[in-house]
Amino acid sequence: MDAKRAKTGADEGNKTVVLAYSGGLDTSCILVWLIEQGYDVVAYLAVYIEDLKEEFIRDFIYPTVQAAKAVYIEDLKEEFIRDFIYPTVQANAIYEDRYLMGTAIARPCIARRQIEIAKKENAGFVSHGATGKGNDQIRFELTYYALQPSITVIAPWRDPAFYKRFAGRKDLFEYAKQHGIPLPVTPKSPWSMDANLMHISYESGVLENPSAHAPPGIFNMTTDPEKAPQEPTTLAIEFKHGVPVKVTNKTEGVTKDGIVEMYLYLNEVAGKHGVGRIDIVENRFIGMKSRGVYETPAGQVLREAHIDIEALTIDREVRKIRDMLSSKMTEQVYHGFWWSPEALYVRKAIAQSQEDVEGVVELKLYRGNVYILGRSSPKSLYDEELVSMDVEGEYDPKTAEGFIKVNALRLREYGRLRGPADESTKQ
Repeated sequence: MDAKRAKTGADEGNKTVVLAYSGGLDTSCILVWLIEQGYDVVAYLAVYIEDLKEEFIRDFIYPTVQAAKAVYIEDLKEEFIRDFIYPTVQANAIYEDRYLMGTAIARPCIARRQIEIAKKENAGFVSHGATGKGNDQIRFELTYYALQPSITVIAPWRDPAFYKRFAGRKDLFEYAKQHGIPLPVTPKSPWSMDANLMHISYESGVLENPSAHAPPGIFNMTTDPEKAPQEPTTLAIEFKHGVPVKVTNKTEGVTKDGIVEMYLYLNEVAGKHGVGRIDIVENRFIGMKSRGVYETPAGQVLREAHIDIEALTIDREVRKIRDMLSSKMTEQVYHGFWWSPEALYVRKAIAQSQEDVEGVVELKLYRGNVYILGRSSPKSLYDEELVSMDVEGEYDPKTAEGFIKVNALRLREYGRLRGPADESTKQ
C-alpha cells in the first residue's frame, strides 16, 4: 500500500477515503467495511433525486454515517440537469435506439464533485459501490483519473477480501443486520435500483432472467399506461439553443420555467400518463449483456419534442453531421469518457449546432405515448409559400428537370454498362 500511495501522490499515512455513498445496501455496507479496514471515511451523498426526505436521512443515512470522519450531502440537481442532461437532449442521445442513459450521464456528475471533496479533504483515496461486472466502475474511475490523475481508487467489488466475504446480496443483508445498518430495501424485493432526476433503473434479482416479466409493483415514477388518465394532457414546450426554457400545461393552465422545477414537473405529468417505460437487454461496455427496466418520463418527452423543433430550425447538412457526432457522444457517455478530450470537443460542436434551435412544440401525453401536435419558431427554415401546392412562390418547377438529369447521370451510365438483362435488377 505504501508503494501505491507514493505512486499516486497520497500523503504518507493519509488513509482518508471519500466514498460515493447512496444510503443503499452496497455503499452502506462498504462504508462500515472501509472503517474496519482502517480508513478514515468521508461519506459523500449526491442529492440528484427529486427530494431527499428528512425521514430517510434520519432513519437510514445518519445511523450509518455517524462513524464517518465527515459527511457531505450535496444538492446537485441544477448542475445535473444543466451540465449533463441538457447536452444529451441537444444531441438526441440514445443508446442502442432505446436507452436514454439516465444512469450513465449521472456518474460524471457525481464523480466530479467527489474529486472536489477529495481535494478539499486532502484525501488520497476515493471509493464507490459499483459492481466489478458493470459499466459504472468504468464511468466513475475514468472521471476520477481525468480530474485527479494522482488519486487512488478503492473498488471493493474488485477486491477479493471483499467479494469473497460477500458472495452476494444475501451476505450483505446479513452483514448489515450484524452491524445495525438500517436499509431502505429488503430481501423480498432485492432488485438493484438507481434513482435520479432523469430516471430510475432496475436490475438484478428477479430481473436477471430476461424472460421474466418485471414485477407489477416495481415502478416508482410512472403509472401503468392501462391505469393512466382517460383524458390526455396537452403541453407546450419552449426551446432556446436546443434546451427547454418553459413548459406550459395547456390543459390545466400551469406554467413552469425554473430549470429544476420544470424538469420535475415534466417527470410528474409525463409519469402520470405512463410515459417513459422500457424493458430492454443492452450491451455493456465491459462485454456482457444485461437486462434493465427503466423509467425516464421527462427524458422521453424532451427527446421527442427536441427532435421535432430541430426539424423546423436546423439545416439539413448540419443535422447530418450533428447526428454523426451524436452517435459518438452516446458512445462516450455510455462508456464513461465524458471528460475525455474527444468528448469535450464533440459537445462543443453539438452545442454550436443548437444556436438556432428555438421555438415551441405542442404535444399530447396519453396512455404511455407522446403525440406531437404542432410546432412554431421565430428561426424557422420552413417556408409555407415555397412548399405549398397552391402557390408557386420563388420556385420554378422547370428547374427540377435539370436537377433530376444531373443526378441521373451516373445511374444512366451504370445502367448502360449493366445492360437490360442484368440479374441484379430482379427482386
